[in-house]
Order: sequence, then structure tokens, then C-alpha cells
Amino acid sequence: MKAMLLAAGLGTRMRPLTDHLPKPLLGVRGKPLLRHHLENLARAGFAEVIINHSRLGAMIEDYCGDGTRYGLRIRYSPEGDEPLETGGGILNAIDLLGADPFLVVSADIYTDYDFARLRGKNVDLAHLVLVDNPVHHPGGDFHLDGMQIGMNAGPRLTYGNIGVLKASLFKGCRERAFPLGPLLRRAVADGQVAGEHFTGTWVNVGTPEQLAELNSKTNF
Repeated sequence: MKAMLLAAGLGTRMRPLTDHLPKPLLGVRGKPLLRHHLENLARAGFAEVIINHSRLGAMIEDYCGDGTRYGLRIRYSPEGDEPLETGGGILNAIDLLGADPFLVVSADIYTDYDFARLRGKNVDLAHLVLVDNPVHHPGGDFHLDGMQIGMNAGPRLTYGNIGVLKASLFKGCRERAFPLGPLLRRAVADGQVAGEHFTGTWVNVGTPEQLAELNSKTNF
């Protein structure tokens, strides 16, 4: 199974830290966010990783190289100075990802989720990792009933930007830049998305304050 790290965001909320550095290269607990993910993917048995990037993307390629030092093969999906959003970024890389289910992880989260749990997982259209609703998103995204994700009334959880997707999720997409969320909600409405609730360490690193708070913690 291949993995894709979404690293093409502009990091506007993280400015001025991202004025001259892509957000995935910001340091968390002694190493760049991106390195945490690459090491975790290698530890979980993944061998091939695709990384998309946008503004300052050359810095990501210079840092990660071909992946040899992580025991990985890394390929890149450049998007130019204007990112294609989450859905468009994945679709732009679909030829690199292939027809088999693939893992997608946002490069701007920090987590101790064991990616080995998803390696080789078969899905209808998607399997999503849900987390407790963070402060910035109290309403959540989806309801989880056993392993089935729905839009039913009741307690909701937040999509943690970790999931296994099939290329067929993007069938019929014609736009170049678009978000992933509407595609997922449509697939959920059709009953084609499974999921799980992860209660371990998961932090969305979106602002300088969140980054500073994460780096100040010692209980991970």
C-alpha cells in the first residue's frame, strides 16, 4: 500500500513562521512534522510515499530527498504556487497512487497513531480515522455507529485527516482544485465509508500558539 502526505497548504494561519518555511518543516519535539510522519510510516511497514507540495515546495524535496535515509521511496506531486486543496491535490497525484487503496495523512497534524493498523486495509470507498472534537471544531463531522460512518443525529466526531481512500472516490471529478470534504460526505451518505475512533495523541498544528503549546508539553 502506498501513502500520501498532504503537504501543499500555504500555512497562512501559521505566519510569520511560514513566510520562509513550509509548515510541514516546522519543528515539533525536536524534528520537523514531516519527519515524524516519514519515520512513523517506515516503522509501520510502508515503502512508497507520495508528497504533494506548493509554495516553497523545493525545500520539502531538499529536506526529504528520495527517502533513502528513512527506508522509503519518496516521489513528489508539485502543484505550483497555488495549492489544489485536499481533493485536487490527491486527484493530481492519482497516477502515482494507483488503483489500489492508499493511505492519506495530512502533514500538519502531530499524532502517535500506528499507521500499521491501516496498511493493506480494504475499503468500499474510504476508511476514516475519527478523533474527539478539537476546540476549533466542536460540532464534529460524522457519527460513528460501530465501524460505519454516517451523518445521523447524535454524538459526532471529527475526521482526523488520516484515512484510506480508493481512487474511485474521485470518479467524475473535473475541477482542478477542490476540497476532499464534499466527496467524503457524499460517500458517507451512500453508506460506503467505514471508520474508527482514535483516542491517542492527535493535535492539529494550525497556529503559532498551537505549535508552542505542543512543544511545551512533556506528557506525550
